[in-house]
Amino acid sequence: MLNFAKRFFGSSNQRVVKRMQGTIDKINGLEPEFEALSDDQLKAKTAEFRERYKNGEKLDALLPEAFATVREAAKRTLGQRHYDVQLVGGIVMHQGDIAEMKTGEGKTLVATLAVYLNAIPETGVHVITVNDYLASRDAEWMGQVYNFLGLSVGCIIHGMVDHERRAAYAADVTYGTNNEFGFDYLRDNMKYALEDMVQRGHHFAIVDEVDSILIDESRTPLIISGPTDDRSDFYRQVDKVIPELVDEDFELDEKQRSVVLTEDGNEHIEQILIQHELLEPDTDMYDVTNVSVVHHVQQALRAHKLYTKDKDYIVKDDKVVLIDEFTGRMMEGRRLSEGLHQAIEAKEDVEIQPENVTLASITFQNYFRLYKKLAGMTGTAATEAGEFENIYGLGVVEIPTNKPIEREDNDDEVYRTAPEKYAAIIDDLIERREKGQPVLVGTVSIEKSEVLSKLLSDKKFFRQTLGHLYRTAEERKAAGEKADAAVERPSMAEMLKKLPIEHAVLNARHHEQEAFIVSQAGVPGAITVATNMAGRGTDIQLGGNAEMLLEKWMEEQTGKGKEPTEAEIEAEREKIAAAIAEDKRVVKESGGLYVLGTERHESRRIDNQLRGRSGRQGDPGKSKFYVCLEDDLLRIFAPERLDNIMKTFGMKEGEAIAHPWMSKALETSQRKVEERNFEIRKNLLKYDDVMNDQRKAIFEQRIEFMTEDNVDEAVRDMRHQVIEDKVAHYVPPKAYAEQWDIAGLAEEIKDVFDIEPPIAEWAKEEGIADEEIQNRLVQAVDSRYAQRVTELGPDLMRRVEKQMLLRTIDESWREHLRELDQLRSVIGLRGYAQRDPLNEFKTEAFNLFEALIVDLREKVTRTLMRVRVSVEPPKAPEPPQMQAQHIDPHTGRNEMGDGEGQASASTMPKQARLDPNNPDSWGKVPRNAPCPCGSGKKYKHCHGTVSADA
Repeated sequence: MLNFAKRFFGSSNQRVVKRMQGTIDKINGLEPEFEALSDDQLKAKTAEFRERYKNGEKLDALLPEAFATVREAAKRTLGQRHYDVQLVGGIVMHQGDIAEMKTGEGKTLVATLAVYLNAIPETGVHVITVNDYLASRDAEWMGQVYNFLGLSVGCIIHGMVDHERRAAYAADVTYGTNNEFGFDYLRDNMKYALEDMVQRGHHFAIVDEVDSILIDESRTPLIISGPTDDRSDFYRQVDKVIPELVDEDFELDEKQRSVVLTEDGNEHIEQILIQHELLEPDTDMYDVTNVSVVHHVQQALRAHKLYTKDKDYIVKDDKVVLIDEFTGRMMEGRRLSEGLHQAIEAKEDVEIQPENVTLASITFQNYFRLYKKLAGMTGTAATEAGEFENIYGLGVVEIPTNKPIEREDNDDEVYRTAPEKYAAIIDDLIERREKGQPVLVGTVSIEKSEVLSKLLSDKKFFRQTLGHLYRTAEERKAAGEKADAAVERPSMAEMLKKLPIEHAVLNARHHEQEAFIVSQAGVPGAITVATNMAGRGTDIQLGGNAEMLLEKWMEEQTGKGKEPTEAEIEAEREKIAAAIAEDKRVVKESGGLYVLGTERHESRRIDNQLRGRSGRQGDPGKSKFYVCLEDDLLRIFAPERLDNIMKTFGMKEGEAIAHPWMSKALETSQRKVEERNFEIRKNLLKYDDVMNDQRKAIFEQRIEFMTEDNVDEAVRDMRHQVIEDKVAHYVPPKAYAEQWDIAGLAEEIKDVFDIEPPIAEWAKEEGIADEEIQNRLVQAVDSRYAQRVTELGPDLMRRVEKQMLLRTIDESWREHLRELDQLRSVIGLRGYAQRDPLNEFKTEAFNLFEALIVDLREKVTRTLMRVRVSVEPPKAPEPPQMQAQHIDPHTGRNEMGDGEGQASASTMPKQARLDPNNPDSWGKVPRNAPCPCGSGKKYKHCHGTVSADA
């Protein structure tokens, strides 16, 4: 009935799209008028729109004309005209929703519509991408449209210093990665002057690959941390303990990614720790004095039992480098939190880096909720629509494709064992190669991609791994087996003649050529074995990518010492275009790009991304997933009886089940995993929301203090509040004089305010009350503080007050973060007492925050009451040594470092501090890198062309 209703009335998504048709017709109706405008007249539209906006006209009213302006500008600068469905995508993003558009539908171009319209108020528009390459590419590429229309464009990339960042944020449109935007926000709230801050507010942002950033990446907070003491020896000592445990000593739960010691395991490990002299004899591991030992043992146990080399991480250059589970990328500089990374380093016997302590943090959820309006675009969002709505208030609208999708999605083939699956995959690859059909093979890990690569290239490994499957009926009879117990296959001798099979491998070990490998994955007969990293940023074009081939040819010529002329470049371009046109014809006849998935991922989105690489812009294509019962998804989450069912069917060796019901069952398993992961993220956010309220209060207070030239009033209020608190504690209201602790009050006043008023004498006076004592203390303290102001001079004292206030806020906030981290790690134990851990966390966090405020007042007051005259005026405090980290509390990954992000500008190495105006300081700049001059263009299109001409 539901399907019938949808066919009759249309789905809710179709109705949303249909409602926009009137606006699309208006934009199309304006096209002839805007085509008739000169370039200058078209540029003048921006100033006209801004004037109308200032006069009260709404952006929605300006939308048809603004979109028509951008469409015409794109035609004149890029040679591309927005399709009607792209106009729909632009409207969806302007309305603050997510536009789901299939691969190859031109999302990058679509964004220009909403960006331009929302840049009219001159409050700044942020376009957020997943990596620096896409940020700089899109800023340069789409920047042609914006610059033509009189808008300025900035780009935030790794390695930029503060003045460059400030200039980029001041532009009408700013491109950058999610990490750079988030860390700039955190660093801004650690600055000591408003003019040092780089961001100028959060008004409108469009998030590219919104599912990757707002869901996959959002499980981790952004953290700025500082170093702590080195404890590498202790990690190595604890690491030696774990191999002595037996299976009965711990319980491993792969579904929940957890491992815990059993009761017997606790006793066993205590004995081992005592033998290794890590525990004192006759002590319990859970004594208060041994908390640190317990923590290190738990992390070492996780390192050994949950983290697998070449799947979760690799060892490269004597370092443990993490692998992103969603993209398969190597994550240089990322580190696991709470000593887990150090435990893995000890396990792998590499150099152990010291731990870090949190200085500032925020989750992506709470960072992106700072924006007054947020929008997104991706090829895969519908499966997570509930989470987008629940967490961010974002709706998801599926945008129709410009041309019908011609891709054929086949049912999954399910095998019993991994060798049977690999044999079927290799047979399929051989058949596709002989047809001249290009194949993109998707794997879920580096380990799996390298196993498949070895099977395709190493005859000995192929024979060892799959030899038992390639036997003739006679060979089976000779071995005492039934001749028909397996599907019929070629003999091993025949198979070995077909090996090795030429292919390209794209994983974290071979990421340098990522863009080129992916772009050429569509040539006839090409086989590209890739982890999920091949899912973003670069389209696979049938026949190959002409621009990439031309760039490679030019680099080869430059490497030979030749600099090709314009005529030579043009001749080579025509030659490449002709070859690609012929290759494209061959590929289309063979069925288009064939996407072969070697395993189902936990998330349907990742599988959909892989499938979406084929069938772009109406191209033909096919996709199929090969699955076996030994795959992680089925092994961990599918019913145990599945293997028995397949045996009951009497399936032959190498035979597969391929049925829509089986594909549906796999998607059901994936949906369960997605729901579990959503609950994990939602729960993490509930805890962070508690901290976020406190963070906003602290950050807003800091900015208020930085804005004011004179914080004397705030300092005075703090001083008086401290006196009130001390008097209330030692001289309680309505208490008898005999119950007063006058000696304690006098000692506290001496300690905090550095004065000794005659409190004992006051207390002896007839009829004196606590209020009178408080008033006299206020007068005495204010008088003493006035002397301090006179000694230093009012102007100098005002600067000292401001700096001391900001510095003390930062120090107290860091200590508060540390306490909250510790509280969060143990609050779950309250559940054993039938109390809700979240409510308990809220209560305890509130109490800690109140204590922070009280402690802050006292620290500021104590410092300022003791300040002495200095010959030199105090300098603004330097921020502490910082490292940017992006840690995932669920998978434990950390994603900032040399490869992805940056430390603070103040701690950047000297070689990163380039002079944009002095090319001699740049060193050797790669042709495709952003130009160091700060233009936002690639080096080869900016100063690279200048040096070439010279």
